[in-house]
Amino acid sequence: MFSKSRINEPGPKAAADTEKSKTSDGTMTKSAGDFVPTAPRVKAAASVLSSDLTITGNIKTTGDIQVEGVVEGDIRAHLLTVGESATIRGEIIADDVVVNGRVVGRVRGLKVRLTSTARVEGDIVHKTIAIESGAHFEGSVQRQDDPLSNGTGTPKLAPPMPEGQ
Repeated sequence: MFSKSRINEPGPKAAADTEKSKTSDGTMTKSAGDFVPTAPRVKAAASVLSSDLTITGNIKTTGDIQVEGVVEGDIRAHLLTVGESATIRGEIIADDVVVNGRVVGRVRGLKVRLTSTARVEGDIVHKTIAIESGAHFEGSVQRQDDPLSNGTGTPKLAPPMPEGQ
């Protein structure tokens, strides 16, 4: 009446079904008929700068950084988390910035979050911002659609008004 199909049957496939062609660099290519799901990419863990570490100099990465110590220099990253015991003296440029500790300098980020334990002395340029109750902040806040594009320039001021107007 019904017959079992070999398509869904576990176990080794016929040699013709599993053959793939190798490229010159040894990687395997798949034919259009293959429906093998690819393994998800494993996200690298954040780099952690421990509380007993002091860095003098700039840090640049495309990954994530969690700072628990002291950094005297600029930091550029994808996600930067400033720990409660951390102090950063320099400019921060990141897609996402979470400040739990102290920052002395400009913060530029698509998403900037100051938690209740944050202490920021400097200007913040952001696309979105969240400031929790209890955070200390001294500086100006400016919203830009692309706050990462102008890392070193200063905002243009309006021309002075002629006297008497």
